[in-house]
Amino acid sequence: MKEENTEVLSKLREDVISRIDMSRDVSDEEIRSIIKEEISALKKKTCIGLNEREEYFRILFNEVRRLGILEELIADNSVTEIMVNGTDEIFIEKNGSVSKWDKHFASVDKLRAVIQQIVAKNNRVVNEASPIVDARLENGARVNVVMAPVAINGPILTIRRFPDDPIRMKDLIYFGSITSEAADYLKNLVASGYNIFVSGGTGSGKTTFLNALSEFIPPDERIITIEDSAELQIKGIDNLVRLETRNANVEGLKEITIRDLIKTSLRMRPDRIIVGEIRDGAALDFLSAANTGHDGSLCTGHANSAKDMLSRIETMVLMGMDLPLPAIRRQMASAIDIIIHLGRLRDKSRKVLEISEMSGLERGEFVLNPIYRFIEEGETKSGLIKGHLKKTGKLEFVEKLRRKGLYDKDLV
Repeated sequence: MKEENTEVLSKLREDVISRIDMSRDVSDEEIRSIIKEEISALKKKTCIGLNEREEYFRILFNEVRRLGILEELIADNSVTEIMVNGTDEIFIEKNGSVSKWDKHFASVDKLRAVIQQIVAKNNRVVNEASPIVDARLENGARVNVVMAPVAINGPILTIRRFPDDPIRMKDLIYFGSITSEAADYLKNLVASGYNIFVSGGTGSGKTTFLNALSEFIPPDERIITIEDSAELQIKGIDNLVRLETRNANVEGLKEITIRDLIKTSLRMRPDRIIVGEIRDGAALDFLSAANTGHDGSLCTGHANSAKDMLSRIETMVLMGMDLPLPAIRRQMASAIDIIIHLGRLRDKSRKVLEISEMSGLERGEFVLNPIYRFIEEGETKSGLIKGHLKKTGKLEFVEKLRRKGLYDKDLV
């Protein structure tokens, strides 16, 4: 935008904001009306064309009511991640590739205003006393904010956008993330009530896969989802309760954690509990829930492999309570039936790399029974990885399949 236009826009912005009654909830229509009136008044004083007037209106409405320059990215369905590193650097992930965007915030105040607008709609607070917060946008996108004094190079805003229509298992099959054979296998395990842990690194698609798995849950069950910031888009379940954590704030509101929500969910008569992600001592509460009649519970966690996920769960349980390691391992061996490990390969594709059964303990160590493993077979000329998810073993614990009438000796 030309310098003279920037000055005009700045004056318009001041005039519009001065007319907005901040003491009450102002509707979008009222904001639009104020902006149109100010632009019309400007038109009488200055010669501005129709295209300029439309551009002024769009920018002003986005700044006052929406997310400023980020609104363009939010509206672009192909943008899956927005990373704002202070005012001058904005990076985006589009079609699996990360690049620097050619726009930036005009000032720190404008970036802070966007951040405050986001967190306020989530009934949360971010400031120097509480500089880290998780939130979400109206379209379900996940938001993370880090402010001063923790963030050195200015306010940091990270937005991960999820598809407007949840990715289903048939889509993952089409993308090559999993085979139809393995998907049918998992369908029977979920329907039969196997407790499943989905592991993987950052950006490997854990939440997406958890959503896809949930479509195999029988529709007559009561499901309770527990998340730091509600992201799951579970469809086809009428009896669904969604719970979300809350941060403590300076107004005296008490923090409500994943642990608190798991404990209270047990009194809500759930058939299954789905925990978006476990990072701390809540692992102990999830294991306890899975061990007390809530078969079919699902959860995700960060790890580099299925075996590493077990080590991480041990560590997280110890964060919640000082227990002897043998006791923790017995709890885990009893609670976890299946671990599905996801990965993002060097060609940026997301794959199911391993589906393993927790077979139990042998001399105090976990025994994993790999049922499916991704076998890499080389690369195409364009650098895409070739391979397939190969069946490498058979399920040992088949009692849950038998109880549901889904046992087939030729399939397990």
